[in-house]
Amino acid sequence: MDSIEIVEVGPRDGLQNEKRILSADIKATLINRLADANLPVIEAGAFVSPKWVPQMADTDKVFSLIDKKPDISYPVLVPNQKGMELAIESGVREIAVFAAASEAFSQKNINCSIRESLERFEPVMEMAKNHKIKVRGYVSCVMGCPYEGEIAPEKVADVAKNLFQMGCYEISLGDTIGTGTIPQTRIMLNAVKKYIPAESLAAHFHDTFGQALVNIYAALEEGIATIDSSVGGLGGCPYAKGASGNVATEDVLYMLDGLGIHTGVDRDSLVKTAGWINQYLHNS
Repeated sequence: MDSIEIVEVGPRDGLQNEKRILSADIKATLINRLADANLPVIEAGAFVSPKWVPQMADTDKVFSLIDKKPDISYPVLVPNQKGMELAIESGVREIAVFAAASEAFSQKNINCSIRESLERFEPVMEMAKNHKIKVRGYVSCVMGCPYEGEIAPEKVADVAKNLFQMGCYEISLGDTIGTGTIPQTRIMLNAVKKYIPAESLAAHFHDTFGQALVNIYAALEEGIATIDSSVGGLGGCPYAKGASGNVATEDVLYMLDGLGIHTGVDRDSLVKTAGWINQYLHNS
């Protein structure tokens, strides 16, 4: 494998679980700094209820402040039709929708079953098609759930298949609580690859037990060429108690550089940005 695409999720998945709420200016500056480091895809926010995720309440303002580069994608997370309407009003060109492989997690996260969550996306997908907006799909809890324990790979494959058939160009498979191991990663990916080609899949691993990098390496061996990561290892999941942050983008880059795999991302610039954003989040 000669090259890997990094999807930077820090400004959305990272910040949504941080206690300190940053201003729109700081969040936009973070995104611009990540773009300057040559990251090709940067999650810019989420049009979700500010009651449940207050850190994302000003996504429309953040999106308007970004110095958008033509060769970089700035997707936002959209949970439903209302969120999609806001995304369209803001001029978003790519969105992400999310479902869970765990019924219990789906209920805790978005107060509906997996099937109901997929049904909610039908008008969203139609609107995206009409406005020529790309859609990426997320599946959470692919190797474990804080409420159900281990998740059957077949359940992951079924949800991923549904999202792919609905029109998502890529499916990101998320180990939301970071409990996956190398064997679990391989088994899960092979179950999903029965329905979706490896080139349309991405790995999104959290680092609760320090397994994210080795699981990513296993995913690479399974043909996965897109990796989600978060600058400085920011974030986790607000609905998964005890889950630590996403795998740090700079750690992923260090591993890939050591493997001789090209990303085009400026790691030194990224490390500086990680230090910069952490000053705002963790200094009193």
